[in-house]
Amino acid sequence: MEKKYLSAPLVKHIYTADPSAHVFDGKIYIYPSHDVENDIPFDDLGSHFAMDDYHVISMDSPISEAVDHGVALHVSDVPWASQQMWAPDATEKDGKFYLFFPAKDYDGIFRIGVAISSSPTGPFRPEAKPIAGSFSIDPAVFKDPASGYYLYFGGIWGGQLQRWRDGYFKSEGEGPFAHLPEPREPALCAKVVRLSDDLLSFSEDVRDLVIIDEEGNALLAGDTERRFFEASWVHVFNGKYYFSYSTGDTHFICYAIADNPYGPFTYAGRLLDPVEGWTTHHSICEFEGEWFLFYHDVELSGETHLRNIKMVKLSHHADGSIHIVE
Repeated sequence: MEKKYLSAPLVKHIYTADPSAHVFDGKIYIYPSHDVENDIPFDDLGSHFAMDDYHVISMDSPISEAVDHGVALHVSDVPWASQQMWAPDATEKDGKFYLFFPAKDYDGIFRIGVAISSSPTGPFRPEAKPIAGSFSIDPAVFKDPASGYYLYFGGIWGGQLQRWRDGYFKSEGEGPFAHLPEPREPALCAKVVRLSDDLLSFSEDVRDLVIIDEEGNALLAGDTERRFFEASWVHVFNGKYYFSYSTGDTHFICYAIADNPYGPFTYAGRLLDPVEGWTTHHSICEFEGEWFLFYHDVELSGETHLRNIKMVKLSHHADGSIHIVE
């Protein structure tokens, strides 16, 4: 049977994934990771995701051709980074554009860095060191008109979040997953922190972003179809804060809702069913009153580490719930 896909890849000349989409000055800008071919064996820590640079993709409108603006930042430009330039995000403040990105330092520990440009397409100039106190992966920067800029981040397994359970980096110990909580323990949480005025540091201690069920209890580690794994994203709709994320090994994009940027967030449902490929990672963006979901699959390659970004319209129901994309 011939496969049918919901939407077409936005770009086909390179492999792209993890699209973080924003509207700046009336245009859509997408900040994806850039997948590359390699001979690294597949493993559950993502060693085969060996990306080493970032491209910025722009669109004049949701129906316009996507334009690749070339390399915006390369790992060789970042003094502290050694490898694995994974999923990034970007924001704007006072006419400058800030690219937030994870990479492994020379000790093999994921940190989060910042690079700055006068243009949304780069090139971006990186800071000499990662953000002090940063760790893990998948930074998502959120601009709250009411209270400033926040950074959401974290990912388990290869994202190393389980190694930071006690506030410091633990070695693998008995194995790469040795520090995961037991199924009946509270799930590992995404992290949230308010950024400093210059967006280059944390202005407070990092907090857990707790997702609770309808009875107010924190989701458990064994609740793999609802608990957080990676791919944080936040948007606001009708005054409510929506935290969406990937469940990782169960391949759903889910969402939870709160009254403020810190939460706790009450689990509300799924918004994207599993895509073709091992990973799932998304963003949500409004353009001229319409909402769009950006995501990836492996239509072009069929290979889990060679993905392609896509987009589709997203609908909020009158009660605030989100229509699931199947």
